[in-house]
Amino acid sequence: MTNLEPAAPAAVLGKIRAPFLGVGADAIDTPVMQPLSLLLDLAGEAVRARLFTVQADGVEAACLRPDFTIPIARAHIASGARSGRYFYEGKAFRVAPAGSAAPEEFLQIGVEIYESADVAAMDAQIAALAWQAAEAGGRDDLVMELGDVSLYGAFIAGLGLAPPLQARMERAFLRPRVLRAQLERAATASQTGEQGERLPALLAGLPEGEAAAVLEELWALAGIQPVGGRSAAEIVHRLAMRAEDGAGPRLTPAEADLVRRFLAISDRPARAIDAVAALAREAGAELSAALEDWTRRLSGLGAPESATRLSTSFGREFGYYDGLLFEVRSAALGDDQPVAAGGRYDSLLGRLGAAGGRAVGCMVRPWRAYAGAGR
Repeated sequence: MTNLEPAAPAAVLGKIRAPFLGVGADAIDTPVMQPLSLLLDLAGEAVRARLFTVQADGVEAACLRPDFTIPIARAHIASGARSGRYFYEGKAFRVAPAGSAAPEEFLQIGVEIYESADVAAMDAQIAALAWQAAEAGGRDDLVMELGDVSLYGAFIAGLGLAPPLQARMERAFLRPRVLRAQLERAATASQTGEQGERLPALLAGLPEGEAAAVLEELWALAGIQPVGGRSAAEIVHRLAMRAEDGAGPRLTPAEADLVRRFLAISDRPARAIDAVAALAREAGAELSAALEDWTRRLSGLGAPESATRLSTSFGREFGYYDGLLFEVRSAALGDDQPVAAGGRYDSLLGRLGAAGGRAVGCMVRPWRAYAGAGR
């Protein structure tokens, strides 16, 4: 049985709902049960520990929806529509961290927008919607944390790294431990011999079909029953990528220093943009287009400049975001309980089989937004 979050008063829910209803979005609902393997592929392995999984024939094959973004994106693609705006209000489910009494079943209200309009303007609009809806709950201690996956990607691309290393560094952004390891490798002389990489390296040297058979034989010998809805072939593919990462080119100490300094930038948005621009000039990275987009975003974010911060290292646990990221936070609740959150996820549509398109969205947790909820 999940721990149910209390409900905000109906009058408060109406105020929180109002900004979303004003953007011409169609109401939508999605199945509570979602395919586990697909969600892990799209959202990232980091969310696995937070999922309520359901077994079929002894194998974890499905999970309760942890949020609405992927289910709504799938529904939008299935509809065949080129654009769409969708409003949702329903329950999401996430396992509470160990030792936490956090609710595991909670209400989310939000909107997802699929339009090939001005990206910077749409980003600003979605952040403003989240701010307005969060404010409607009555709290007076809100702040907005901003980030941008694509700004990091543009900076990495501007360093002139070897293509495999550039791709690896871009993938690492939303995986802090992997990113930290890549930066630390710059200070070490050896690229091989790490104990934890022996199995990936062994399997990577075999054809994938043969490697999958070897892995299944190892499971049988060890009496291991694989879980998580992944086949041996899928696991072998991931291990091969891991081995490739371990053996490939690495950052130089100077490049690692530039990346660290980029990730350390955190300030009021205008000052943060100036700091990024200065570092980009030093690194010889061309970021003028990305920084111009940020200058245009700032005029429409909705939140007061004094209540906003742009942090270049800011990411969220769902790994499908590829552009703007944000969270609206309450000082009383702390950084680990965002009142509202969202961002841009254009590439998710292609990963789901669509020809392309633009996608951005946000959600609000009404009980957290409610001023009477306390801590």
